[in-house]
Amino acid sequence: MNNFVNDTIRNQLLEASEEKYRIFSSSLIPGVDNILGVRIPILRKMAQQLARGDWKAYLAAASDEYFEEIMLQGLVIGYAKADIEEVLEAIVGFVPKINNWSVCDSFCIGLKITQKHQERVWSFIQPYLASDQPYDIRFGVVMLLNYYANEAYIDQVLPLLDVIKHDHYYVKMAVAWAIATCFTNVPEQTMAYLRSPACTLDTFTYNKSLQKITESLRIDPDTKQLIRSMKRK
Repeated sequence: MNNFVNDTIRNQLLEASEEKYRIFSSSLIPGVDNILGVRIPILRKMAQQLARGDWKAYLAAASDEYFEEIMLQGLVIGYAKADIEEVLEAIVGFVPKINNWSVCDSFCIGLKITQKHQERVWSFIQPYLASDQPYDIRFGVVMLLNYYANEAYIDQVLPLLDVIKHDHYYVKMAVAWAIATCFTNVPEQTMAYLRSPACTLDTFTYNKSLQKITESLRIDPDTKQLIRSMKRK
């Protein structure tokens, strides 16, 4: 991939950018000031086209100047038709570029290849969960909630979430989201965890977990009332 192609991608992004959407997006992603304002469906369409070509060359040369340029790289990895080890190699190169929840979460949900290689990806994400870098951890946690919040993995997922003690807001929120997803998908085991001494979540994360459970449309009113009664003071 040469600079001409890179410039073409930049021009496409600039042409698709919307000022009102840029302002809206910037309000949702604090601390990120390099947003052009390109809607996700447009980025997905571009990513699908890039993934059909020499996607490795694209990733090797892609610019990181704008939020959307980084988002696009993550989406391309998700769409790439490749061997799992090739995809994991691309993930290793991409995760250090994540510096906000939006890129992280869109990237993770696009990694559908995980569904076919759960054991391999499970072992792959463990070092990220043990990292001291907030967006390494969030990457690992969001992978857990997307692909492992199920009966097969619940007994391993809950202890992993419990030992994450990073103070970063978007780490705590990811853990709360993951706990709520576990409760929605595997309620009995998750309730037992929340009510047991094994639950050592800090008060903020614990209460946020409860809040997110009550926000789920899949939880019945009686259960929501019980969950609210479990809130810590």
